[in-house]
Amino acid sequence: MWKIVRQIARTGIPTEGAPPPDEAQLGATVRIHQDILDILGQALAIRQVDAGSCNACELEIHALANPYYNLEGLGIRFVASPRHADMLLVTGPVTRNMEQALRRTYEAVPQPRLVVAVGDCAGCGGIFGENYATCGGVSRILPVDVTVPGCPPPPLEILRGILAAVRRR
Repeated sequence: MWKIVRQIARTGIPTEGAPPPDEAQLGATVRIHQDILDILGQALAIRQVDAGSCNACELEIHALANPYYNLEGLGIRFVASPRHADMLLVTGPVTRNMEQALRRTYEAVPQPRLVVAVGDCAGCGGIFGENYATCGGVSRILPVDVTVPGCPPPPLEILRGILAAVRRR
């Protein structure tokens, strides 16, 4: 055990610090927050649905909640029930097993409802396309307001897609 403690003391902290704040990005997030409040007059509630993805898009969505992007500070929050949501954020190609569940979730969201398809798989089926196991992109099942391209799209692009959908409202 002492060998490990000595090695830790010798090595120190091997992680690097957080990147310096990007002034352009900070300005963009402030504008996004103000736009959401101007358009909705309240916080935006999102229900995220994984329709069969590889979880790469979910990792980027979860990155939105860290202190660097501060999604909660922008007036956007994720909710557990579609009945409390204003928007559906769907990732992955829609698998045949998730088709009915996705439709039910969509119908449970109160009007006016928004749908954002995140990633190439949700947009057009991605590398999976339409086959025996998948129905293809979300737009084949639900009316999609905004599609955020990328595999996976960066968190700021997801945030811009959310804002684009809110502006269409």
